[in-house]
Amino acid sequence: MLKKQKGMTFLGFVIVAAIALSILLAGVKVVPDYIEFSGVKKIIQNIGNNPNFNSMTKKEIMVSFDKNANIGYVTVVNSRDLIFSKDASGKNVVSVEYEVVKPLAFNLSALMDFKASTEK
Repeated sequence: MLKKQKGMTFLGFVIVAAIALSILLAGVKVVPDYIEFSGVKKIIQNIGNNPNFNSMTKKEIMVSFDKNANIGYVTVVNSRDLIFSKDASGKNVVSVEYEVVKPLAFNLSALMDFKASTEK
């Protein structure tokens, strides 16, 4: 009486390992950019939560952003990239939009589009 083999073949293991390794390597390249974006978002929100935010000038907001960016090791954007506008009620709104392209393998790249704003 023959017993049926149970488990994964070596070829199946290699295929699963290759897929898992590809996902892991993509994550290693992409996750730092998401972490940096969370820092940018936190800085923008902290500026918007400042009690004096609506009376601050553009220059003061830019200086505040640059100081916080230096503390938080944010290098992808700086104060010159900030977008200043007003909402419907006339309150100041500061936002930033940027893209990051990370090469993954061969001609395959990941495009990440990030947006953060003081608007709630």
